[in-house]
Amino acid sequence: MPAPKNPFKQALAEGKRQIGCWMSFAEPSVAEIMGTCGFDWLVVDGEHAPNDIRSIRDQLTALAASPSHPVVRVPVGEDWIIKQVLDAGAQTVLVPIVESADQARQLVRACRYPPTGVRGVGATAARATRFGGVSEYIQTADQEICLLVQVENRAGMAALDEILTVEGVDGVFIGPADLSTDMGFQGNSAAPEVRAVIADAMTRIRAAGKAPGILGTNEEATQAYLEMGAQFLAVGLDVMLLTQTARALSARWKSA
Repeated sequence: MPAPKNPFKQALAEGKRQIGCWMSFAEPSVAEIMGTCGFDWLVVDGEHAPNDIRSIRDQLTALAASPSHPVVRVPVGEDWIIKQVLDAGAQTVLVPIVESADQARQLVRACRYPPTGVRGVGATAARATRFGGVSEYIQTADQEICLLVQVENRAGMAALDEILTVEGVDGVFIGPADLSTDMGFQGNSAAPEVRAVIADAMTRIRAAGKAPGILGTNEEATQAYLEMGAQFLAVGLDVMLLTQTARALSARWKSA
């Protein structure tokens, strides 16, 4: 039995738009709820949410029956954490703060087994192989792993064209908050100067045959990113969905 097909990776390769949402509660029950909402993909955020490998595993388990594809954002682009989330069953990994082609190449190697990579061969007893049930996992896993790299500062943008030449990088995610702050706009990703850089980056990403992605946290930004050609687009965050709705509900009835 080979490794399961990665529908998200296939959709990106076919140029299909994928609409997703961020998950920052770090709770499997919330992930299970989000998995019923119809998103193409959902981010399990290991960078800014209070996740560890066990909570990441539990959210992957909660999403196993969902048509929404889980994307795990690791806290840092290190071989050890990429190995852990892959063994836990992730097939798509999002890595923050990628600033060079050399770094991107090492991330590709971290996602692949030897001799083309450095991923440790120890998944036989892990969730990725259905606890030893996927007999041909080692022979077939590499081709189903989807690697998304985040370019989110001036150094990354300066190296973007070189990063785009790296075989094994499936998509490039633009981090608008980090980028705008690094450009001196303190999180104001709507600044015209920032929007211009994002639009140019998306054009270059698509021209290189990679998938461009981004997160929009309000309707205006999301529409702007759609018009720029974002292919995998997150349109909200679970925490913001709750807080905004709850605060509006509270204000509505307290003012009645």
